Amino acid sequence: MKRLQRLGILGIVGLCLALVVNLGGCNQQAPPTGSPNRLVVGLVSYDTGAASVEAYTPFQEYLSEALAAQIELEPVFNEIRAIEQIQAQAWDLAFAPAGLAAIAIEEAQYIPLFPLQGNPRQRSLLVVPAASPAAALPDLANEVIALGEPGSATGYYLPLYDLYGLTFAEIRFAPTPRTVLEWVANAEVAAGAISEEAFQQYRNEFGVDAFRVLHESRAINNGAVLLSPTVDRNQQRLIEEAMQAAPASVASDAQYIANASPPTFDQLIQLVEKVRPLEARIREQPAVLTIE
Repeated sequence: MKRLQRLGILGIVGLCLALVVNLGGCNQQAPPTGSPNRLVVGLVSYDTGAASVEAYTPFQEYLSEALAAQIELEPVFNEIRAIEQIQAQAWDLAFAPAGLAAIAIEEAQYIPLFPLQGNPRQRSLLVVPAASPAAALPDLANEVIALGEPGSATGYYLPLYDLYGLTFAEIRFAPTPRTVLEWVANAEVAAGAISEEAFQQYRNEFGVDAFRVLHESRAINNGAVLLSPTVDRNQQRLIEEAMQAAPASVASDAQYIANASPPTFDQLIQLVEKVRPLEARIREQPAVLTIE
């Protein structure tokens, strides 16, 4: 009788353990149906490398849990490398500045999902040393100037558009916005193109009165989070829903606006197409910014 009682007690304990395990399993969230197994997220981090990846870590962890997927961050340090990845459609998601976004949408059929944070109306500035005698763009003719890398709207496409018709002794291409200011401050170039946002970020490193803004470009939309056309429609919906539902701190760290419609880049795409013919001549010395 005692042995039967012990067996009965053990059976009850076993049943309770099984119930606990089963209830625990019920509390575990199953991955959404159709969720991707792996997503590669591209970032343009300039000279902030590890810091950029660290800032996106909460987003990486959140999206991985929300989609039950492996999320890989892939930072690159200039637009040239970013364009290569975009054209190869190697990035499933891309946090793209405006120029890169325009190229990705037009040439690689990427889909804009969300706007990036920051000034929604970006401008390109042409800055000169404070003591420069230049008073207008034509005064830079036959000088050495600095642009950003191809792919940058504010460092490359906008200034090329505004400098059309001029001839320069040389055009140099800076790998980062900070490098542009460094070259201008050291008198290595007579002027440099940089975004208004980056100018405000880095100018104090060289002294508040070290530079003067010679010219401001037209305003363009800020960048966007883009989705590769290789991601299927159901996965696109799941990704959008997860990013919209992200905690405010996660979206803020990843620098996108979760409750806003994506910006349009039609005007910038048209501008890029207009200056593309100049690219064949800009590395010549002298660099003649006209189309034959």
